Amino acid sequence: MTERVDVIPGECVLFNRFIEADESQRILESLTCEITWQQHKVRVFNRVHSVPRLTAWYGDKGTVYGYSGSVHHPLPWIPVLTGIRRRVEDFLGRPFNSVLLNLYRNGSDTMGRHSDDEPELGDNPVIASVSFGGSRRFVFHPKPGNPEPRVRTELDDGSLLIMHGSCQRRWKHSIPKTRNLARPRINLTFRTVLEH
Repeated sequence: MTERVDVIPGECVLFNRFIEADESQRILESLTCEITWQQHKVRVFNRVHSVPRLTAWYGDKGTVYGYSGSVHHPLPWIPVLTGIRRRVEDFLGRPFNSVLLNLYRNGSDTMGRHSDDEPELGDNPVIASVSFGGSRRFVFHPKPGNPEPRVRTELDDGSLLIMHGSCQRRWKHSIPKTRNLARPRINLTFRTVLEH
């Protein structure tokens, strides 16, 4: 049974066991084999680094997305992604036209502090994040002017995290390194890219 946790009231809610363990394992295996994974490069302070995880961008035609100094053109939807997308859309009652996938191969693969606040996502984007595989800690860091303390939560296998409202304007989020990850984790973040 799905369990709801209000991580940040009005801005972030977590649904544990959105997808049950047996089905989640089958999806993890499909995503691992069927997704066209890439390791992108990013420029930080005039130095080029490999992104510390594997990524992929899928979506409707024309959902071009720019982040970390790179422009990403979508690959076409495949059945495993379409199935998860429909499930998330039915649960939330809203459509999504694209998904960013991250593969964390081990506890050294990370996501640095950032906000999903690119112009093509609009002012108050809704980001729906589904996790498969190993659990990872997810940390919200308050932006300047936000007096609230850091917030931590665990993203477990089969969980669905929804960031909405002013979340991207008031917080950054990250996935720090860990020594505890025993198996890979794949994360799908569904979003809506606005037409220009």
